[in-house]
Amino acid sequence: MIWANVSWFQKRIRCAAVFAAHFVCAGTALAENVVFHSPDDAVVIEGQFVDFDGSVVTVLSDAGLVSFRADGMTCEGPECPNFENYVPRIRMVGAARMADVLLPSLIDAYARDLGWQVRENAKGFALSRSDGSPQLDIALTVAEPKAAFDEFIGHEADVLMSVRELSTTELSTAQSHGLGRLDRARQARILALDALVPVVDVASGRATIEMSTLTKAFAGTSDLFNVVTAQSLAGQMEGFEDRFMSPFGLSIGPDANTVDDIDTLLTDLGASPNRLALVPYGQTGTTQPLALSGPCGLQSQPAFLSLKTEDYPLTFPMFLYLPQRNRHPQVEAFLDWMRSPSAQLVIRRAGFVDLAAVPIPLADQGDRLAAAITSAGREIPLGELQRMIRVLSPQVRMSSTFRFEPGSTRLDGQSRSNVMQLAQSVRDGRFGAKRLMFVGFSDGRGPAEANRDLSAARAEAVRRAVEAALGGNIPANVTLDVEAFGEALPMACDDTIWGQQTNRRVELWVGDLP
Repeated sequence: MIWANVSWFQKRIRCAAVFAAHFVCAGTALAENVVFHSPDDAVVIEGQFVDFDGSVVTVLSDAGLVSFRADGMTCEGPECPNFENYVPRIRMVGAARMADVLLPSLIDAYARDLGWQVRENAKGFALSRSDGSPQLDIALTVAEPKAAFDEFIGHEADVLMSVRELSTTELSTAQSHGLGRLDRARQARILALDALVPVVDVASGRATIEMSTLTKAFAGTSDLFNVVTAQSLAGQMEGFEDRFMSPFGLSIGPDANTVDDIDTLLTDLGASPNRLALVPYGQTGTTQPLALSGPCGLQSQPAFLSLKTEDYPLTFPMFLYLPQRNRHPQVEAFLDWMRSPSAQLVIRRAGFVDLAAVPIPLADQGDRLAAAITSAGREIPLGELQRMIRVLSPQVRMSSTFRFEPGSTRLDGQSRSNVMQLAQSVRDGRFGAKRLMFVGFSDGRGPAEANRDLSAARAEAVRRAVEAALGGNIPANVTLDVEAFGEALPMACDDTIWGQQTNRRVELWVGDLP
């Protein structure tokens, strides 16, 4: 007989025996509430029911996660699944922006696409066929970032909804709790893009703000502004603090005026001409949005395309973090559908930025080209700018842009998702008879020739990543090429860290095959 609630040494023996019987063990333990028995009681597993993928049960025991085939097993306890009439479930916990605004719209659209019915209940949504037969239960729970993460690693939720990328520490903690590698593209799925936009009252007369001024204001070290924040934006503000304040030893000051929600924040903003806030893209209301400016004079506007390309630095992907385990086919189908064109339309209508790549013709990029000419240093001759125009003018830039983690050759979270999205589009035939060119750019620090070589290496890294995502199976009527222009086309000022990160990128340009 094999039990889960035994001593440490016995747990090691139990796991070895279980593994020999095609079970898998890992992680740590939580409360026990079900007991599974094999027909002859040779195997008895006690613990918290976690999931059933249609053939395999996962239980959290004292010794950790145990996965085993359900065939022939019986279950005792109030939380036992009904294998004969099992209704797949997906429990999602995290950011209010996702649980209250975006996911309900997507769930309704998914059911509509399948001709199903949706019934809202106390926990979330129950999806069923027209004859009333249940198909999928989706529970949505809003929680502060730390509470949501704790619930996720405690296996009380199947999906973590996060408006920021998990930190290295959080990724390590999740792995130690048996959730696997959450930094992989299939585990860290980006649902949509959002952004934080600095806003003031329209009576202030302001139109721009430097990032250094913005961070000092939220740190409480600036006399120019009194900041106001919303409790419902806790996750976004953590991301802002992590990316733009912590590297300089800054944190959001304790004297910030905090209100409950965005509506109250927008009302409070008009109480004083020097009030400053960060609000989500699409929820600026009647306020005055501020462009981000740099010392060199370049500005970054919070606009649909600048968010899509991640050229606007305060862009934040909305992540769905998934454990590294098999899921029920109904659950997997819903998660896959959220990458479909139908889902992308819902995302746009809900006021967010979707992941579908859109073309940006060269003729629509006059501001970028003007900046390239005016910002080009002595090391960027006119001939190089002319070569760039010759190469790019017959092609169209796509909104998919690839950037790297700071100080690393590893693609950031949004870029890893862009690789998967692009690979799927190539497989689906959306780029038939096309030449895909990955064009590398760099910041302006260091010699121009070295920067061009570095940008070429990054472009090649993206090409290899797309090839790997395709499994090496590139359609015969599609080519993947690389080009590089180093520091020739800056998007932001190089005398700021965020500007350097913005300029270090690989763009996707598409043209017809000869």
